[in-house]
Amino acid sequence: MTANKKKIINDPVYGFITISSSGHFDIIEHPYFQRLRRIKQLGLTSFVYPGATHTRFQHALGSYHLMGLAIQVLRSKGINISPEEEEAAMAAILLHDVGHGPFSHALEESIIDDLNHEDLSLLFIHALNEESGGNLDLAIEIFTGNYHKKFLHQLISGQLDMDRLDYLKRDSFFTGVTEGVIGSDRIVRMLNVVDDDLVVDSKGIYSIEKFLIARRLMYWQVYLHKTVIASEVLLLNILRRAKQLALDGQELFSTPALGRFLHHPVSRKDFFGNDNSGRAIPKITPGSRENLDAFASLDDNDIIASAKVWADHPDKVLSLLSSNLINRNLYRIEIRNEKYPTEYIANIRIGVKDQYGLNEKDLDYLVYTGSISNNAYRSEDEQIKILYHGGILKDITKASDILDVSVLSKTVKKYFLCYPKEAMGNIPI
Repeated sequence: MTANKKKIINDPVYGFITISSSGHFDIIEHPYFQRLRRIKQLGLTSFVYPGATHTRFQHALGSYHLMGLAIQVLRSKGINISPEEEEAAMAAILLHDVGHGPFSHALEESIIDDLNHEDLSLLFIHALNEESGGNLDLAIEIFTGNYHKKFLHQLISGQLDMDRLDYLKRDSFFTGVTEGVIGSDRIVRMLNVVDDDLVVDSKGIYSIEKFLIARRLMYWQVYLHKTVIASEVLLLNILRRAKQLALDGQELFSTPALGRFLHHPVSRKDFFGNDNSGRAIPKITPGSRENLDAFASLDDNDIIASAKVWADHPDKVLSLLSSNLINRNLYRIEIRNEKYPTEYIANIRIGVKDQYGLNEKDLDYLVYTGSISNNAYRSEDEQIKILYHGGILKDITKASDILDVSVLSKTVKKYFLCYPKEAMGNIPI
């Protein structure tokens, strides 16, 4: 007897989400997708906003829900979307983040060198496509932007894609940051298509203005919050140190899933050869499939379980960093608009060295510099076009009469410096 695959899921953001396709249900049930339950959407952001413990699984379902709504809206406006295209587009948005690793963006490209979550998502989709006998061929075309209906790809990856519309609303809900609240349903209902481009009916312009402001505020207030950065830098340096010790042959506890990548580094070329375009078809060979399955067994739990043990490791740097993570004793972080003077960093390194008695090389794990950047709207990449009566199209930067949207499109770059709080008393003035 065939199991009922028509399911309804109760989501705290949208209410009931309907899984109406057996193919989509099978994707959700697959271990590759189920692992997203064990990966936090916002990494270590819960160190700042305790409610931010929602997962990539929830976000994928929310994006799926919005995609279904968007397709209904576009069809009601006369846009031709076949049942096959709907099935494929819904599968593509469901799988758009399946390649995320532990703690999402916090460890991007650190477990598998030079391979980001978009590329890994494509690898997973190709692997699932092989398992299903080619059922995801059209989904892959749409996901990669190679399908002739460009607007379907824009619904997955664009200025107003279902990914952004869900994560802003969902992240705002779970963090409690009301500045990020957007009318995602309203925006979706204002979508239209002109000359194969996704556009917004003029009645939706104020919702778009609110969306751009909310996106900017959420980046500075949540995604790039200074304490979130300090937390994620700490996590990144723990993994860097563990990988270095493992490669040096030191005895190091880890879960089996994590240990494979610590002792046997894998990089982009193991999947894509020497092609760096990001458009190449991945090589799903037995070896690459084995690596992909190994990555699929990794989640947040592997990192935390290992860090708990590393807190008592004889290596001073690894134990200090791991203990600090487990006990939320984070780096002190400074942020400024210009790069930090070399002399200033050198003085901090002296203080940290005196505090912990470390050599110059090991200081790199405790004194860390980097940069962050934010812009809410990149008009040079793809414009948000507003549709007026008579078919007139205007870019949002020209259509808005209450905002200087050009300010939102400007990239703001800032520099940060992290070091242990305990060393402050030893830093030369």
